[in-house]
Amino acid sequence: MTHRNLAAANGNSPGDFDAELTDESLVLHLAGDWTIDHAGALDARLRGLSVPSAVRRVSLDLGEVEALDTAGAWLVHRTRRELEARGIEVELHGAAGAQRTLIEAVASLPSEGEPEPKRASPLIDLVARTGEATIDLARESVRLVGFFGMLAMKTARVLLQPRRLRLISLAYHIEATGVSAVPIVGLLSFLIGVVLAYQGADQLRQFGAEIFVVDLLGISVLRELGVLMTAIIVAGRSGSAFTAQIGTMKVNQEVDAMQTLGLDPVDVLVLPRAFALMITLPLLVFFADLVALFGGATMSNFVLDISYGQFMRQFQSAVDVGHFWVGMVKAPVFAFTIAMVGCYEGLKVGGSAESVGRLTTASVVRSIFLVIVLDAVFSVLFAVLGI
Repeated sequence: MTHRNLAAANGNSPGDFDAELTDESLVLHLAGDWTIDHAGALDARLRGLSVPSAVRRVSLDLGEVEALDTAGAWLVHRTRRELEARGIEVELHGAAGAQRTLIEAVASLPSEGEPEPKRASPLIDLVARTGEATIDLARESVRLVGFFGMLAMKTARVLLQPRRLRLISLAYHIEATGVSAVPIVGLLSFLIGVVLAYQGADQLRQFGAEIFVVDLLGISVLRELGVLMTAIIVAGRSGSAFTAQIGTMKVNQEVDAMQTLGLDPVDVLVLPRAFALMITLPLLVFFADLVALFGGATMSNFVLDISYGQFMRQFQSAVDVGHFWVGMVKAPVFAFTIAMVGCYEGLKVGGSAESVGRLTTASVVRSIFLVIVLDAVFSVLFAVLGI
């Protein structure tokens, strides 16, 4: 190491530096003009710089640098890069704002001898993004299955020990997910019945079989459309609310406070919502079935001149009670799935409001996707069983 021997800082002084060594750190004092005129001499000295193996930190002090151009900035950057490649921590001190900006601008350029990165072709990029999405989906599916297993165990424990269930929270969520959802479920169900009856009548009229619109309406609403449309409405309404509520509590660190107090967030936040939705969704489905059938009967009366009495007689003769139970069996399963996904996404929220919105959207999409998948599984299962 050399002793401190800097050029005088008057006028056009050549660039220079010296080294000051302590136990595990080295300070390089830079002075003078670090410009292209002196770059050759500075480059030779920097390449010959010997740094002891015990040094773990190097400080580049630019406080006495009078002038710095692109060549000098590149020498500073190259020195910093080579030291960092050896695992040494490098810090810049004393650099003026313009000097630091120039050094960082040089650092952003391609390294010496390093070719510009080639842009992947659109096809390769598509395959790469598809692979990443597939891996992320597989990992997320594993985590969701794990959450399902944990929630199923806690649900079984509450069924065996009902006193563990928080009744006040349960009653609140029954009101929020059930009673408050009646108007929107009723309106959409009525319109679905109207549309289904109108479209069915338009097709069956060609064969003189208008009366069979009652069969079409009764079977499709009771088996599929009533429960499916109600579950989709609840997923968009209550499932998203679960994610937003729990996510906001995560952002405000209320969930962390619960855990600090020894409370299990699943017992306090998830189970009341899951049980409430499993109670309210079957009731909403029953209500939706009635309103959809009423809408279909109303449209049949106007379009086909089928009276309400004729509609009821044909309905009783054509539709078996088994169709009703097929739809009702699906409701608790859909409810548990919607509550599980909504609460799972809420518990995933990080420390930002942006993640609340993003995961709320993901909650709705995944809930509806799983509801439709489960509905398809039920359809195949019932077909195999002859139900």
